[in-house]
Amino acid sequence: MTTLVLCVDRTNIVGRSAGVAPPIVGWEAVRSLVTDVGLTDPEDSSVNSILETLRVARDLRDEAEDAVVAVVAGGGDSVVGADRSVATQVDDLVAEHDPGSAVVVIDSAQDERLVPVVESRVPVDSVDRVVVRQARDIESAYYLLKQFLADEELRSTVLVPVGVALLVVPALLFQFSARVAVAGVAALAGAALLYKGLAVDERLTTARERARTALYSGQVSVVTYVVAVGLASVGASLGALEATPYTGAAPIVPVTQFLYSAVPWLALAALTATTGRLLDETIDTEGVPTPYLNLPFGVAALGLVVRGFAGYFLEREGVLQHLSLAGVTFEPTARLAGFVVAGIVVSIVGVRVASTLADDESEDGFEEVAD
Repeated sequence: MTTLVLCVDRTNIVGRSAGVAPPIVGWEAVRSLVTDVGLTDPEDSSVNSILETLRVARDLRDEAEDAVVAVVAGGGDSVVGADRSVATQVDDLVAEHDPGSAVVVIDSAQDERLVPVVESRVPVDSVDRVVVRQARDIESAYYLLKQFLADEELRSTVLVPVGVALLVVPALLFQFSARVAVAGVAALAGAALLYKGLAVDERLTTARERARTALYSGQVSVVTYVVAVGLASVGASLGALEATPYTGAAPIVPVTQFLYSAVPWLALAALTATTGRLLDETIDTEGVPTPYLNLPFGVAALGLVVRGFAGYFLEREGVLQHLSLAGVTFEPTARLAGFVVAGIVVSIVGVRVASTLADDESEDGFEEVAD
């Protein structure tokens, strides 16, 4: 079987440099062509491409395989004319040598577009792309960019934020200072990175599906989640109102005041949401799922601990009065200890209740198996 080792030059640089008409066929003719092209333009990458063609043909012959080496080049004043010229030359080579397969050697992305032309006339076993070492980074960057632009997800992830940033910069520079423009673009880039890094788009998609499923199935958690959002909004608003008078103080004071005022409402919102989830799990599984049963106790314990620490800092800053019960005034440390102990007790009670129910379910299951 004869293998056609074909060097493709779409722009006909080889023909113009050496002053010969393609195709150039045969070992000696192609070897002489290397010298002519190299003497005319030593920096031309076609020299490396022709040398690679000779090397491939030599290796095939060393393996006792019949190889025909040839160089084809485009001609004409247009791209279509050049491609048709190459197609005609390949037809002549196939008709003359009747190769069973071909190895195509190229040195640029432009020449690679002619590979389908060769494949339509003879089976192509391999495409050998020659990249000069000095230009390897540039050529590789081109192919990486080409692959990147072909990926729709990467385009939407990278190009869209970059395009929006380029549109925002002139508007910010026109309206504000360069510092504001840089800050705006940095914020936009950070938001885009967080959006993709935290998979917000996927979470939003799954959230819509979960909400639709919950509405259709009539789950209790739909109502409790709405109530929890309302309670959390009340808590955040109340915390912001309570913290507003202390904006001129040390930064820790308004933050702590916000937590102290908002935590009860936020804890109540979390308890409402977890209760709805617990009821749904109870209905679905026809029993009390012990992992979910411990959630309300954990939320209550966390709320007590956070409120205790917030109250401790506010008392130390003189914002809150000391706690008094039955005529006894407690110091900030004692107040904090009381809230922490209460939180631990609530957490232990939750663990105890969950474990007790788990033991009861295990005993019921064992009795059913025994029966």
